[in-house]
Amino acid sequence: MDCERLPGGPPVLWSAPPTDDPRSVPVTLDEAAEKATNAAGWVEQNWSTWLNTGLKILLILVVALTLRMLVRKALTKLIERMNRSAQAVEGTALGGLLVNAERRRQRSEAIGSVLRSVASFLILGTAGLMVLGAFKIDLAPLLASAGVAGVAIGFGARNLVTDFLSGVFMILEDQYGVGDSVDAGVASGEVIEVGLRVTKLRGVDGEIWYVRNGEIKRIGNLSQGWATAAVDVTVRPTEDLDRVREVITEAAETMSKEEPWNERLWGPVEVLGLTEVLLDSMTIRVSAKTMPGKKLGVERELRWRIKRALDEAGIRIVGGIPPQSDESAPTDPTASMSAPSAFASPASPQSAAATPLPKPDLTK
Repeated sequence: MDCERLPGGPPVLWSAPPTDDPRSVPVTLDEAAEKATNAAGWVEQNWSTWLNTGLKILLILVVALTLRMLVRKALTKLIERMNRSAQAVEGTALGGLLVNAERRRQRSEAIGSVLRSVASFLILGTAGLMVLGAFKIDLAPLLASAGVAGVAIGFGARNLVTDFLSGVFMILEDQYGVGDSVDAGVASGEVIEVGLRVTKLRGVDGEIWYVRNGEIKRIGNLSQGWATAAVDVTVRPTEDLDRVREVITEAAETMSKEEPWNERLWGPVEVLGLTEVLLDSMTIRVSAKTMPGKKLGVERELRWRIKRALDEAGIRIVGGIPPQSDESAPTDPTASMSAPSAFASPASPQSAAATPLPKPDLTK
């Protein structure tokens, strides 16, 4: 209690207000012992639950990580085996035709990347939900929120999802790969890279096209199976068809026995017959089954050899130099004569119009 004297007045007594701070209240030894006993009892009652939960979470994490490692290792070995099988036949003649090592490598790596990502997401996602369940957390609101968020993201990034899914199915179905010549509608050219979202093409003029997989509605692969080389030979209608067929067949057989055309030609060169007959020309169709992607080269070589063979046989194609005759054509006697004039006849209207009018008689 404090005492204070005011000026000109009696002294005033002040007292300190009571405090509620528990730290200021002295704790007895019995109370401290009771609190320690209660804490020890609470720990003794819950330590088994804590140990059980901790061991469960540890077991879940160990199993998830081990399973993820085993799955990824198995997928990696599978992809390496696919690449080794492609490299084993790459050096052979048949392997060079049927196997593209770069195409197989990119396709296997893309498939492996997708499978590894899916496996990791499923395993770790399941492990995370099990850990939350071990903590007695209600997962229903969390799953509902995740579903709503997934739907919102799907609507916002639908083009990206469409591109990704189209790329996955395209790779799994092996619709095309690196080295293939394709017509994708929006662009055409040789495939130089295949991705899950974008396919890269190199055009005829060297340009590079980046085509989203979701934009490809139809695609034509010009490098799968076999190709057809077709050549049209146009000659004059007066030529002997049997002789023309014989010359073309002989040139084609010679070509099929020489390298590298003996590998690029997968069948005999056939003279299919006439495709068009006109007054001044007739067109003969020549066809051959070739290796995929070698169609243009085979067509150029066929034209070259057929043209040389026809020239040697004296058969001229339409558009060539016309044959020169030794005998000179007789001179036309009327070539130096001028056309008759309308003024030569006095009865013609032109002569009447050109005749001067008679002078009138002024003496009358």
